[in-house]
Amino acid sequence: MSTVTLERRRSGWDVVFGIIMVLGGLGLLANSVWATAVSVFFLGWTALISGLVLFIASFFRIKSGGFWSAALGGALLVVLGAFILRNPGATVVSLTLLAGGLFFVGGLVRIFGAFQFKEGRWLLIISGIISVILGLIVLFNLFAASFVLLGVLLGVQVLVEGITLLAVGRVRVIG
Repeated sequence: MSTVTLERRRSGWDVVFGIIMVLGGLGLLANSVWATAVSVFFLGWTALISGLVLFIASFFRIKSGGFWSAALGGALLVVLGAFILRNPGATVVSLTLLAGGLFFVGGLVRIFGAFQFKEGRWLLIISGIISVILGLIVLFNLFAASFVLLGVLLGVQVLVEGITLLAVGRVRVIG
């Protein structure tokens, strides 16, 4: 049986990229409405272009099988990308609704799952309650939160990734 070890290392490039990510995360947080709009259009163009590539690539699989699933998947991605690009407001509201629901359900799962563990039970309950409250805030203020929430979440994620890269560096699995 082989053992798996983790190797942690941080280079000068990790520090540079970490600083860039921290500054980028702060910039995204400062312009959360702009970040929301850019992320939705990026998602739409990514779906549209990848759908076109998948649909065209499906024709190279006619003889080897898998043509219909690739063609259908590519066509669905093209339709999804076109819908996102034509209706960015509906996309933002839908993604915000999804995020609010995920906060709410994730919090409930943490609260009910906390009773399965003896250690760390209160930490899970507290974090679950916070997630449920965040979910309820988002869900009850859906339209007010729509054009800010996605940008804030993106900014926080980039900021945390940058801080993690600065503090820890990269982790590599050996074995």
